[in-house]
Amino acid sequence: MVMLVFIGTLLLTLAMGMPIAFSLLVSGIALMFWQGMADPQILAMTVINGNDNYALLAIPFFLLAGEVMNAGGLSRRIVDLAAGLVGHFHGGLGYVVILVGVVLAALSGSAVADAAVMAAFLLPMMKAEGYDQRHSAGLVASAGLIGPVIPPSLALIFYGILSNTSVAKLFLAGVFPGILMATALAITWAWLMRKAPRNPRPRTPATEVLRRLRAAGWALGLPFIIIFGLKFGIVTTTEAAVVSAVYALFVAGVVYRELPLARLPQLLLAAMMNSAGVMLIVACAMLASWMITVSGMAAQIVGLVEPLLDDPRLLVGAICALVLVLGTALEMGPILLMLTPLVMPVVKQAGIDPVYFGIVFVISGVIGLITPPVGSVLAVVASAGKLPMSTVNRGVTPFVIALVAVLGLMVAFPALVTEPAAWLSRR
Repeated sequence: MVMLVFIGTLLLTLAMGMPIAFSLLVSGIALMFWQGMADPQILAMTVINGNDNYALLAIPFFLLAGEVMNAGGLSRRIVDLAAGLVGHFHGGLGYVVILVGVVLAALSGSAVADAAVMAAFLLPMMKAEGYDQRHSAGLVASAGLIGPVIPPSLALIFYGILSNTSVAKLFLAGVFPGILMATALAITWAWLMRKAPRNPRPRTPATEVLRRLRAAGWALGLPFIIIFGLKFGIVTTTEAAVVSAVYALFVAGVVYRELPLARLPQLLLAAMMNSAGVMLIVACAMLASWMITVSGMAAQIVGLVEPLLDDPRLLVGAICALVLVLGTALEMGPILLMLTPLVMPVVKQAGIDPVYFGIVFVISGVIGLITPPVGSVLAVVASAGKLPMSTVNRGVTPFVIALVAVLGLMVAFPALVTEPAAWLSRR
């Protein structure tokens, strides 16, 4: 009955159009009343303590770094370099999209932001050179999904805080799976291009490639600062976020000189507003998580899935399948915030590595960003490319299949995640 009260209240409030933060808050309060624990002081203290977490300080700084990256010319230089490196291959602009997606993922950590940048820069180029608009839009949307997997990733920060897992270990564990996703997209794109007309784009001269590399070199330094800083223990996740923001400001304002000082307050305000929304969601999620624990709901869930506890792969596969189904109707954020407190007791009971589970859990959630009818990334790409949603929906299907196949491999062979993560964590 406790589970019915919580899940029923949550689904009802979401169906009424209530924002996810308030849906979680109301669900937590409903559980408090059901348990006879309704107390304004407990409510206030739990919500306030939900944001009393050092790791959460990383969020505003990573968001600021992303804002500066887009406004300060870093993204454009990365696109120019990628076009010079692989743009002359058959279907070359598709590989440019994938390469840019990987690099932008290491700069912003947001699927929507990365897809918006690529749609703005690359979709017009692909249209002008005669690429199929369906496949082009589908690839751009799919490449944006690498953002929440390769560090820095806001989704992994959420999961780390809600599950009490090291965010630094999650960041390092996300590198290889992100590369696997990019590889799957490249293979799918090559298959789609096998009968397309040859690409007329000429090879970029080596001297021009070197010039573009020098121009983008400062922007490319940011991912190395994050990954190597975390690997060698030079910085914590929060310190890496601060360094990223300061570095991005320095490169955009001093090196590239494309970020006037008058623009800075606007970027700070945008990062602050986005951070405030994120912090509110996390605070309300903490109340729901605490009530799930004290109400005994976690023990009930463990009891329900007890037959699966002896087969971790089957258990992880079942959870990922549930997330994929929910992703067709809900955004990744609500799924992550709803399910993490519910499934973590089961994951720990089954002896599953929480770092490994976090990666496959987040990948399951991000695939929902390109599955209709919700698919927020699809909406962004359709809007930026001035395309009907039906066109983007058809174009994204082969890439969804490829990404689900990658997820299936990670579920069947956990070493694809755990071994590279262990190697990167070694010092």
